[in-house]
Amino acid sequence: MSVKISEHFIGIAAKRLSRVEIFSHQHEFNGINAFRNILGSDRLNFKGNVIYFADDEEKMIDNVSDFTWYDARENNPKRSAEFRLYFSDPEVVPNAAVGDLVIMGKTIHDELTIIVAVQESTAEKQLLYLFGLEEVENRFIVRDFREDHTDIGFAGKYILESIGVEIEIKDEVDYLQMMQEQFGMTFPTTAIFSQFARSTVSEISILDDPDYALISWWDREGELLRIFERAVVGERIREGFGNDVDGFIQFALTVINRRKSRAGHSFENHLKTIFDSHKIHYSKGPKTERNNSPDFIFPSIDVYRDLDFPAASLHMLGVKTTAKDRWRQVLSEADRVSRKHLITLEPAISKSQTDEMELQNLQLIIPSSLHQTYSVEQLSKIIDLKTFITKIRFY
Repeated sequence: MSVKISEHFIGIAAKRLSRVEIFSHQHEFNGINAFRNILGSDRLNFKGNVIYFADDEEKMIDNVSDFTWYDARENNPKRSAEFRLYFSDPEVVPNAAVGDLVIMGKTIHDELTIIVAVQESTAEKQLLYLFGLEEVENRFIVRDFREDHTDIGFAGKYILESIGVEIEIKDEVDYLQMMQEQFGMTFPTTAIFSQFARSTVSEISILDDPDYALISWWDREGELLRIFERAVVGERIREGFGNDVDGFIQFALTVINRRKSRAGHSFENHLKTIFDSHKIHYSKGPKTERNNSPDFIFPSIDVYRDLDFPAASLHMLGVKTTAKDRWRQVLSEADRVSRKHLITLEPAISKSQTDEMELQNLQLIIPSSLHQTYSVEQLSKIIDLKTFITKIRFY
């Protein structure tokens, strides 16, 4: 499904945070006269969000804020205009660091969003990729997306959803009807739901292009889950919770935890289908040392436990939908495998992260369509899924 940045943002302004912006108590940005092309020249009030976009998901912040766009010299018409943007949120920007990236954007819903990301982080690299920014310095640069009809692809959708943007899904009514006919209003197991998602995607060659198959299946399952979840969760919300605040909180946590659990399991399910189609021998989720459970061991856990079997012929694959700081978990999951493998769907991981992975003897696997989000230097140390399958096929 084609997705364009212009379907969500009219335009953005980006810069590096200065000491004044962080430590002053004015809660505003100045020096952004060029943003008049997006916001106009009249004093305006907006609602919106201030987001701290972090590599560690637990540190992410998304606060509601009021914004005021105004000319600080509006009462002195003889002087040239000096436009500023005031924001009410007291938390995100004052607690950032000098040099962090800040992006302010006007959405198609006539709201404003401010996003802050740590300098040289994966979050920063993803924002630069999403908004087509090569590099950002201490002065605001402005991008107008109103005439931009470029498809941002899976990587762009991934990043948009990471900052809380909801992507419109085409054919939603038809898909919902199909799911209700099969599942009623009850979530099936992840394996069954993954299989259903695969059945709705045509023109896939698992043998010729496993990378494309993986991305297509994962993307479709995410869409279907959101459609089905809106129907099931919406029905429960309409029933109401009365004064049962604890019941509402527990229900919300259940929804969030289900999303996280299904994301990991569905990724593994699609990989399992690809390995089976390629007739790859493996063990899924076996027990190794210290009761660890790597996602995949190749060719099997039985030969892994056979100390006479050469360790050089063993492979381990960790599966993480998002790498971020969680990639280190796979390093201790199979002692006999010196060079671990990790596959992730995360675009634009920072160079510092990929360098550290290499130092830890971890081979990163990124589906081929996401390679464009990485630098040439990074790509020299990254492989795609098809290459990995070729590597393990004969063991």
